[in-house]
Amino acid sequence: MRRPTRLLASILLAIPLALAAPAAAHADDPLSSTSGFYVDPNSTPAAWVAANAGDGRAAAIGASIAAKPMARWFGNWSGAIGTATGAYVGAARASNKLPVLVAYNIPNRDICGGQSGGGAGSVAAYNTWIAAFADGIGNRPAVVVLEPDALGDVSCMTSAQIAERNSLLNNAITQFNAKAPNTWVYLDAGNPGWISAATMAQHLNAAGLSRTHGFALNVSNYYSTAQNVNYANSVNSALQNSFGYTRPFTIDTGRNGNGSNGAWCNPAGRKTGTSSQIGGGAEMLLWIKTPGESDGNCGTGAGSTAGQFLPETAYKMIYGY
Repeated sequence: MRRPTRLLASILLAIPLALAAPAAAHADDPLSSTSGFYVDPNSTPAAWVAANAGDGRAAAIGASIAAKPMARWFGNWSGAIGTATGAYVGAARASNKLPVLVAYNIPNRDICGGQSGGGAGSVAAYNTWIAAFADGIGNRPAVVVLEPDALGDVSCMTSAQIAERNSLLNNAITQFNAKAPNTWVYLDAGNPGWISAATMAQHLNAAGLSRTHGFALNVSNYYSTAQNVNYANSVNSALQNSFGYTRPFTIDTGRNGNGSNGAWCNPAGRKTGTSSQIGGGAEMLLWIKTPGESDGNCGTGAGSTAGQFLPETAYKMIYGY
């Protein structure tokens, strides 16, 4: 769920701000130690194409979406999480490619929007889950986008819930730094239409950004790359001014080819964006949300659930109509 909201800039973070510090040192650069991004052969569009080869849309979806590098999302549907992440990064390593993973299981996930609600049932369950997630990756190179929605989706949360969430994210970062030293973790930072850059900088710092590699923008949303670059620069300015550091950033370009029309939930007329690459105005442009996967029971995805692959939505997104 990536919805714009008029979150009050004055909302108080309920734990002390993390001290500014350099990003955690890594033994290996996951970009230089691999040869391009991993294409998931078991993505939802790939599975649909394999099962519907005779469909008139299959060739276009196969070539323009399923064949592209995209992130794999992991949550409470993933089974034994360490086994799942281990198998995924292991397959990528076997082909010397860089896998992108999304950790999406924080308690009270999508608490305000509700379309992707769920997550781990308790603090202890999440801490166990995220430790196993990181342990499954181990020393192999990877990129992890940590908990979309977690820092933008707080407008309906109490100060105690915000404090709990910040504690969980800080611990998650500790687990990755200890167990997955060759992973670059990007803490999710919402999108340009959600909350102010100054407020997001406060949220990021409280959640432990100073100990990660960077932050991620536009996950599951539609804002243009240029808008996200401008927002990222404003976030970094706020981080520098308030805490004395900045961080690299990545942008989800999977569905931003036509930019945003202001809606976040399956809006019509959107288009796939620039394929995953290094650079492009950010450290990396990545397809994080899979084009064609529903945002929930809304818009062009009426009757669907979040994450369900919708071939007609995917097909239209290829051409931007």
